[in-house]
Amino acid sequence: MIRKYGLPALGLILLLFAVYHVVRAQQMPPKTNPLVEPAHSPFEAAIAGTGMVEPETESIAVGSPLSGVVQEVLVKVGNKIERDKTPLFRLDDRSLRAELVTRETNLQAAQAQLERLQATPRPEDVPPAEARLKEMQENLADKVDQYDRIATLVGTAAVTDDEIMRRKQAMEVARQQMHKADADLKLLKAGAWKSDLAVSTAAVEQARALVKQTRVELDRLEVRASVDGEVLQVNVHPGEFVGTPPGQTLMVIGAVRKNVRVDIDENDLARFRPGLPAKATRRGDALTEIPLTFVRVEPFVVPKKSLAGGTAERVDTRVLQVIYAVDGDRAPLFVGQQVDVFLDPN
Repeated sequence: MIRKYGLPALGLILLLFAVYHVVRAQQMPPKTNPLVEPAHSPFEAAIAGTGMVEPETESIAVGSPLSGVVQEVLVKVGNKIERDKTPLFRLDDRSLRAELVTRETNLQAAQAQLERLQATPRPEDVPPAEARLKEMQENLADKVDQYDRIATLVGTAAVTDDEIMRRKQAMEVARQQMHKADADLKLLKAGAWKSDLAVSTAAVEQARALVKQTRVELDRLEVRASVDGEVLQVNVHPGEFVGTPPGQTLMVIGAVRKNVRVDIDENDLARFRPGLPAKATRRGDALTEIPLTFVRVEPFVVPKKSLAGGTAERVDTRVLQVIYAVDGDRAPLFVGQQVDVFLDPN
Protein backbone atom coordinates (compact mmCIF):
# COMPACT_ATOMS: atom_id res chain seq x y z
CA MET A 1 0.00 0.00 0.00
CA ILE A 2 2.81 2.41 0.92
CA ARG A 3 4.59 1.74 -2.31
CA LYS A 4 1.38 1.89 -4.34
CA TYR A 5 0.00 5.15 -2.90
CA GLY A 6 2.74 6.64 -0.68
CA LEU A 7 5.46 7.12 -3.24
CA PRO A 8 3.18 8.78 -5.86
CA ALA A 9 1.81 11.06 -3.12
CA LEU A 10 5.34 12.04 -2.02
CA GLY A 11 6.29 12.71 -5.62
CA LEU A 12 3.22 14.89 -6.08
CA ILE A 13 4.03 16.85 -2.91
CA LEU A 14 7.62 17.44 -4.10
CA LEU A 15 6.33 18.48 -7.51
CA LEU A 16 3.98 21.02 -5.94
CA PHE A 17 6.82 22.32 -3.74
CA ALA A 18 9.08 22.73 -6.78
CA VAL A 19 6.38 24.56 -8.71
CA TYR A 20 5.77 26.87 -5.72
CA HIS A 21 9.48 27.59 -5.35
CA VAL A 22 9.91 28.32 -9.07
CA VAL A 23 6.90 30.64 -9.12
CA ARG A 24 8.09 32.52 -6.07
CA ALA A 25 11.63 32.87 -7.46
CA GLN A 26 10.25 34.45 -10.62
CA GLN A 27 8.72 37.37 -8.69
CA MET A 28 10.45 40.77 -9.20
CA PRO A 29 12.14 42.12 -6.05
CA PRO A 30 10.70 45.43 -4.83
CA LYS A 31 12.47 48.54 -6.02
CA THR A 32 14.83 50.14 -3.51
CA ASN A 33 15.59 53.82 -3.47
CA PRO A 34 19.29 54.72 -3.81
CA LEU A 35 21.01 56.05 -0.72
CA VAL A 36 22.19 59.05 -2.69
CA GLU A 37 20.23 60.60 -5.52
CA PRO A 38 22.35 60.33 -8.70
CA ALA A 39 23.13 63.44 -10.68
CA HIS A 40 20.69 64.24 -13.49
CA SER A 41 20.92 66.79 -16.25
CA PRO A 42 18.76 69.93 -16.07
CA PHE A 43 19.09 70.28 -19.86
CA GLU A 44 17.93 68.16 -22.77
CA ALA A 45 20.74 66.44 -24.68
CA ALA A 46 23.28 67.97 -22.31
CA ILE A 47 27.04 67.59 -22.47
CA ALA A 48 28.14 66.02 -19.21
CA GLY A 49 31.56 66.30 -17.69
CA THR A 50 33.44 65.89 -14.44
CA GLY A 51 34.54 69.10 -12.80
CA MET A 52 37.23 69.81 -10.22
CA VAL A 53 36.92 72.81 -7.93
CA GLU A 54 40.02 75.04 -7.87
CA PRO A 55 40.85 78.63 -6.84
CA GLU A 56 40.41 81.37 -9.41
CA THR A 57 44.20 81.73 -9.46
CA GLU A 58 44.60 77.93 -9.53
CA SER A 59 46.41 76.27 -6.64
CA ILE A 60 49.74 78.02 -6.06
CA ALA A 61 52.47 75.86 -4.54
CA VAL A 62 54.64 78.13 -2.39
CA GLY A 63 58.37 77.45 -2.22
CA SER A 64 61.41 79.08 -0.64
CA PRO A 65 63.85 81.22 -2.68
CA LEU A 66 66.70 80.33 -0.30
CA SER A 67 67.79 77.28 1.63
CA GLY A 68 67.66 77.34 5.39
CA VAL A 69 65.92 76.35 8.59
CA VAL A 70 62.35 77.57 9.08
CA GLN A 71 62.32 79.95 12.03
CA GLU A 72 58.61 80.75 12.17
CA VAL A 73 55.37 79.83 10.37
CA LEU A 74 53.11 82.88 10.42
CA VAL A 75 49.80 81.59 8.97
CA LYS A 76 47.38 78.72 9.41
CA VAL A 77 45.04 76.94 7.04
CA GLY A 78 42.05 79.13 6.23
CA ASN A 79 43.77 82.45 7.02
CA LYS A 80 43.02 85.28 4.61
CA ILE A 81 46.12 86.70 2.91
CA GLU A 82 46.99 89.88 0.99
CA ARG A 83 49.38 90.04 -1.91
CA ASP A 84 52.93 91.20 -0.99
CA LYS A 85 51.76 92.05 2.55
CA THR A 86 50.96 88.87 4.45
CA PRO A 87 54.11 86.97 5.55
CA LEU A 88 53.70 83.19 5.28
CA PHE A 89 56.88 81.89 6.93
CA ARG A 90 60.38 83.11 7.80
CA LEU A 91 63.77 81.40 7.62
CA ASP A 92 66.62 81.77 10.12
CA ASP A 93 68.25 85.18 9.46
CA ARG A 94 70.98 85.44 12.12
CA SER A 95 73.89 84.97 9.69
CA LEU A 96 72.63 87.59 7.25
CA ARG A 97 71.90 90.08 10.03
CA ALA A 98 75.51 89.80 11.23
CA GLU A 99 76.70 90.28 7.65
CA LEU A 100 74.46 93.34 7.34
CA VAL A 101 76.11 94.98 10.37
CA THR A 102 79.58 94.42 8.84
CA ARG A 103 78.58 95.86 5.49
CA GLU A 104 76.87 98.87 7.06
CA THR A 105 80.09 99.59 8.97
CA ASN A 106 82.10 99.36 5.74
CA LEU A 107 79.65 101.79 4.13
CA GLN A 108 80.12 104.27 6.97
CA ALA A 109 83.92 104.05 6.59
CA ALA A 110 83.70 104.64 2.83
CA GLN A 111 81.38 107.61 3.33
CA ALA A 112 83.72 109.10 5.92
CA GLN A 113 86.66 108.76 3.51
CA LEU A 114 84.68 110.51 0.76
CA GLU A 115 83.58 113.29 3.09
CA ARG A 116 87.19 113.80 4.20
CA LEU A 117 88.28 114.27 0.58
CA GLN A 118 85.36 116.57 -0.17
CA ALA A 119 86.18 118.73 2.88
CA THR A 120 89.74 119.45 1.76
CA PRO A 121 91.40 121.85 2.20
CA ARG A 122 90.73 122.24 5.89
CA PRO A 123 90.60 125.95 6.83
CA GLU A 124 93.22 125.42 9.51
CA ASP A 125 95.64 123.85 7.00
CA VAL A 126 95.90 126.97 4.77
CA PRO A 127 97.61 129.47 7.18
CA PRO A 128 100.61 127.16 7.90
CA ALA A 129 101.11 126.64 4.15
CA GLU A 130 100.91 130.38 3.50
CA ALA A 131 103.37 131.03 6.34
CA ARG A 132 105.73 128.45 4.85
CA LEU A 133 105.57 130.21 1.47
CA LYS A 134 106.22 133.57 3.16
CA GLU A 135 109.18 132.07 4.96
CA MET A 136 110.62 130.72 1.71
CA GLN A 137 110.13 134.12 0.02
CA GLU A 138 112.02 135.90 2.82
CA ASN A 139 114.76 133.29 2.74
CA LEU A 140 115.09 133.77 -1.03
CA ALA A 141 115.31 137.55 -0.60
CA ASP A 142 118.06 137.08 1.97
CA LYS A 143 120.03 134.73 -0.30
CA VAL A 144 119.64 137.13 -3.24
CA ASP A 145 120.85 140.04 -1.14
CA GLN A 146 123.88 138.05 0.06
CA TYR A 147 124.75 137.06 -3.52
CA ASP A 148 124.34 140.63 -4.79
CA ARG A 149 126.68 141.93 -2.06
CA ILE A 150 129.42 139.42 -2.83
CA ALA A 151 129.00 139.82 -6.58
CA THR A 152 130.37 143.40 -6.33
CA LEU A 153 133.66 141.98 -5.05
CA VAL A 154 134.24 139.68 -7.97
CA GLY A 155 137.78 140.08 -9.34
CA THR A 156 139.23 141.29 -6.03
CA ALA A 157 141.22 139.43 -3.43
CA ALA A 158 138.39 139.88 -0.86
CA VAL A 159 136.38 136.92 -2.15
CA THR A 160 137.20 133.63 -3.75
CA ASP A 161 135.46 131.99 -6.66
CA ASP A 162 134.30 129.15 -4.38
CA GLU A 163 132.53 131.59 -2.07
CA ILE A 164 130.76 133.24 -5.00
CA MET A 165 129.65 129.83 -6.29
CA ARG A 166 128.31 128.78 -2.87
CA ARG A 167 126.29 131.99 -2.52
CA LYS A 168 124.83 131.55 -5.99
CA GLN A 169 123.89 127.95 -5.33
CA ALA A 170 122.31 128.89 -1.97
CA MET A 171 120.23 131.52 -3.81
CA GLU A 172 119.04 128.95 -6.37
CA VAL A 173 118.16 126.45 -3.61
CA ALA A 174 116.14 129.13 -1.82
CA ARG A 175 114.36 129.96 -5.09
CA GLN A 176 113.40 126.31 -5.65
CA GLN A 177 112.22 125.97 -2.06
CA MET A 178 110.00 129.01 -2.57
CA HIS A 179 108.57 127.50 -5.76
CA LYS A 180 107.87 124.25 -3.91
CA ALA A 181 106.09 126.05 -1.05
CA ASP A 182 104.04 128.01 -3.60
CA ALA A 183 103.08 124.79 -5.44
CA ASP A 184 102.16 123.05 -2.17
CA LEU A 185 99.89 125.97 -1.24
CA LYS A 186 98.14 125.90 -4.65
CA LEU A 187 97.73 122.11 -4.40
CA LEU A 188 96.24 122.45 -0.94
CA LYS A 189 93.78 125.13 -2.03
CA ALA A 190 92.78 123.08 -5.12
CA GLY A 191 91.29 120.43 -2.83
CA ALA A 192 90.98 116.71 -3.54
CA TRP A 193 91.94 115.33 -6.94
CA LYS A 194 89.00 114.56 -9.19
CA SER A 195 90.16 110.99 -9.73
CA ASP A 196 90.51 110.42 -5.97
CA LEU A 197 86.94 111.68 -5.51
CA ALA A 198 85.76 109.32 -8.25
CA VAL A 199 87.48 106.35 -6.59
CA SER A 200 86.02 107.21 -3.18
CA THR A 201 82.57 107.76 -4.66
CA ALA A 202 82.73 104.37 -6.39
CA ALA A 203 83.80 102.77 -3.09
CA VAL A 204 80.77 104.31 -1.36
CA GLU A 205 78.41 103.08 -4.09
CA GLN A 206 79.92 99.61 -3.94
CA ALA A 207 79.50 99.46 -0.16
CA ARG A 208 75.93 100.75 -0.47
CA ALA A 209 75.15 98.10 -3.09
CA LEU A 210 76.47 95.35 -0.81
CA VAL A 211 74.27 96.64 2.03
CA LYS A 212 71.26 96.68 -0.32
CA GLN A 213 72.07 93.15 -1.47
CA THR A 214 72.14 91.86 2.10
CA ARG A 215 68.87 93.61 2.90
CA VAL A 216 67.27 92.03 -0.17
CA GLU A 217 68.51 88.61 0.95
CA LEU A 218 67.06 89.26 4.40
CA ASP A 219 63.76 90.27 2.82
CA ARG A 220 63.74 87.07 0.73
CA LEU A 221 64.01 85.02 3.93
CA GLU A 222 60.46 86.16 4.73
CA VAL A 223 58.17 84.56 2.13
CA ARG A 224 55.03 86.62 1.49
CA ALA A 225 51.77 85.88 -0.26
CA SER A 226 51.83 86.31 -4.03
CA VAL A 227 48.04 86.69 -4.41
CA ASP A 228 45.00 87.87 -2.49
CA GLY A 229 43.19 84.83 -1.16
CA GLU A 230 43.51 82.26 1.59
CA VAL A 231 45.84 79.54 2.82
CA LEU A 232 44.68 76.14 1.58
CA GLN A 233 47.41 73.88 2.97
CA VAL A 234 50.45 74.14 5.26
CA ASN A 235 53.16 71.48 5.06
CA VAL A 236 56.06 73.24 6.79
CA HIS A 237 56.86 73.65 10.47
CA PRO A 238 59.41 75.59 12.54
CA GLY A 239 62.78 73.86 12.72
CA GLU A 240 62.49 72.07 9.38
CA PHE A 241 65.14 72.56 6.73
CA VAL A 242 63.95 73.65 3.29
CA GLY A 243 66.00 73.56 0.13
CA THR A 244 65.80 75.08 -3.33
CA PRO A 245 63.77 73.60 -4.81
CA PRO A 246 62.06 72.11 -1.75
CA GLY A 247 61.40 68.40 -1.53
CA GLN A 248 57.69 69.05 -1.15
CA THR A 249 55.17 71.84 -1.50
CA LEU A 250 55.63 74.00 1.59
CA MET A 251 52.26 75.76 1.33
CA VAL A 252 49.33 75.94 -1.05
CA ILE A 253 47.49 79.24 -1.47
CA GLY A 254 44.83 80.49 -3.83
CA ALA A 255 42.12 83.07 -4.41
CA VAL A 256 38.95 82.97 -2.34
CA ARG A 257 36.78 82.97 -5.46
CA LYS A 258 36.48 79.47 -6.94
CA ASN A 259 36.40 78.07 -10.44
CA VAL A 260 35.47 74.65 -11.79
CA ARG A 261 37.77 72.93 -14.29
CA VAL A 262 35.48 70.77 -16.45
CA ASP A 263 36.73 67.83 -18.51
CA ILE A 264 34.81 67.58 -21.81
CA ASP A 265 35.20 64.19 -23.46
CA GLU A 266 36.68 64.35 -26.96
CA ASN A 267 33.60 62.50 -28.25
CA ASP A 268 31.46 65.49 -27.20
CA LEU A 269 33.66 68.17 -28.73
CA ALA A 270 31.59 68.27 -31.92
CA ARG A 271 28.67 69.67 -29.90
CA PHE A 272 30.74 71.94 -27.66
CA ARG A 273 31.03 75.70 -28.17
CA PRO A 274 32.75 78.22 -25.92
CA GLY A 275 30.31 80.07 -23.69
CA LEU A 276 27.68 77.32 -23.28
CA PRO A 277 25.43 77.72 -20.19
CA ALA A 278 26.38 75.27 -17.45
CA LYS A 279 25.25 74.05 -14.06
CA ALA A 280 26.97 71.85 -11.51
CA THR A 281 25.82 69.56 -8.73
CA ARG A 282 27.80 68.25 -5.80
CA ARG A 283 28.32 64.56 -5.22
CA GLY A 284 25.63 63.43 -2.79
CA ASP A 285 23.49 66.53 -3.38
CA ALA A 286 21.96 66.23 -6.85
CA LEU A 287 19.03 68.52 -6.00
CA THR A 288 21.11 71.66 -5.44
CA GLU A 289 22.09 73.17 -8.77
CA ILE A 290 25.05 75.55 -8.80
CA PRO A 291 25.07 78.05 -11.69
CA LEU A 292 28.35 78.51 -13.53
CA THR A 293 29.70 81.29 -15.74
CA PHE A 294 32.00 80.59 -18.65
CA VAL A 295 35.55 81.92 -18.22
CA ARG A 296 37.81 80.40 -20.85
CA VAL A 297 38.83 77.30 -22.76
CA GLU A 298 42.31 75.85 -22.44
CA PRO A 299 42.77 74.86 -26.11
CA PHE A 300 44.91 71.82 -25.53
CA VAL A 301 43.35 68.36 -25.37
CA VAL A 302 45.02 66.27 -22.66
CA PRO A 303 44.70 62.71 -21.32
CA LYS A 304 41.90 62.32 -18.83
CA LYS A 305 43.05 62.39 -15.21
CA SER A 306 39.99 63.31 -13.17
CA LEU A 307 37.98 60.07 -12.88
CA ALA A 308 34.37 59.90 -11.74
CA GLY A 309 34.55 56.27 -10.57
CA GLY A 310 31.88 54.89 -12.89
CA THR A 311 32.17 51.26 -14.01
CA ALA A 312 31.70 52.20 -17.67
CA GLU A 313 34.12 55.11 -17.53
CA ARG A 314 36.97 55.00 -20.00
CA VAL A 315 40.46 56.01 -18.91
CA ASP A 316 42.08 55.87 -22.36
CA THR A 317 40.30 58.99 -23.61
CA ARG A 318 41.33 62.60 -23.94
CA VAL A 319 39.49 65.66 -22.71
CA LEU A 320 39.26 69.38 -23.34
CA GLN A 321 39.45 71.43 -20.14
CA VAL A 322 36.99 74.31 -19.82
CA ILE A 323 37.05 76.79 -16.92
CA TYR A 324 33.79 78.01 -15.38
CA ALA A 325 33.40 80.43 -12.48
CA VAL A 326 31.08 79.59 -9.58
CA ASP A 327 28.28 82.13 -9.28
CA GLY A 328 27.45 83.10 -5.72
CA ASP A 329 27.66 80.81 -2.71
CA ARG A 330 24.52 78.74 -3.11
CA ALA A 331 26.37 75.67 -1.86
CA PRO A 332 29.75 75.45 -0.12
CA LEU A 333 32.51 74.10 -2.35
CA PHE A 334 36.01 73.07 -1.33
CA VAL A 335 39.16 73.14 -3.41
CA GLY A 336 39.80 69.69 -4.87
CA GLN A 337 36.13 68.66 -4.66
CA GLN A 338 34.63 66.83 -7.65
CA VAL A 339 31.31 68.00 -9.09
CA ASP A 340 29.11 66.85 -11.95
CA VAL A 341 28.75 69.51 -14.64
CA PHE A 342 26.14 69.70 -17.40
CA LEU A 343 26.41 72.02 -20.40
CA ASP A 344 23.44 73.04 -22.57
CA PRO A 345 24.45 72.81 -26.25
CA ASN A 346 21.04 74.03 -27.50
